[in-house]
Amino acid sequence: MPGDLPMNELAEWYLDSARDLPWRRPEFDAWGTLVSEIMLQQTQASRVAVEIDRWLTRWPTPADLADAPTHEVLRQWGTLGYPRRALRLQDTARAIVERHGGAVPRDVDALLALPGVGDYTARAVAVFHYGDRHPVVDTNVRRVVARAVHGQGEAGPARRRDLADAEALLPADARDASVISIALMELGALVCTARKPACEACPIADACAWRAAGYPPYEGRRAPRQSTFAGSDRQARGTVLRALRGLDVPLTDAEAAQLWHDAEQLERALASLAADGLVVRAGASTRLPD
Repeated sequence: MPGDLPMNELAEWYLDSARDLPWRRPEFDAWGTLVSEIMLQQTQASRVAVEIDRWLTRWPTPADLADAPTHEVLRQWGTLGYPRRALRLQDTARAIVERHGGAVPRDVDALLALPGVGDYTARAVAVFHYGDRHPVVDTNVRRVVARAVHGQGEAGPARRRDLADAEALLPADARDASVISIALMELGALVCTARKPACEACPIADACAWRAAGYPPYEGRRAPRQSTFAGSDRQARGTVLRALRGLDVPLTDAEAAQLWHDAEQLERALASLAADGLVVRAGASTRLPD
């Protein structure tokens, strides 16, 4: 049962073992926390840690990013992946300026109303910056809960009960709860990993239902796997954007044709990039948006 897990030991482990990441530093403000959480959605923490300070040095407030040229935002986003997140982040900055006077709101519903901010990100900002009590559930938390509470080796597809499961583990005190929220996430990232869990280093191993059951194999539904990147439309899109980030002039169709071996796939990539607002196609050339 959730109440049987030693949350105090988990909190002590986190305070002793937590990684030194920029967004965990006391001076990090709410805007920095929001930026980091959007970057972290589909990018490894080690990569975000390299880029976040550069980003915030250039655009330290929502107003700064709101006023930035979009092509510079896309260039700065660089290789963080899924560049539509950069556009959404700029839209979020503009909404914060227009609706909240440039201050990142604390209320989860107000955060959820911002473009590009989903349930996880809204709760993460409210908990990790403001110290409020909310369950924060990502892939790592879901895996820890699946194993420690439900005795299953994998979490399977996301379910509505995930938030309730995580909330049942939180202490009543908001500040204590915020520590547990990040500790669960850190445990899944460092110890209770998907492929090689280090149970000997786990602070809650003695209470883990999966370990007590003898590590039974997972037999439930699995989340769909992402398609292979090599040779995909996603790779073609990334190749075009990478070329455009290095140019101060538009990319001609003839130059684009040299970037990718499959003309039909290249055309799909260009069309989808334009549909997403990541590029502008004009005549026989393509450029980054203004």
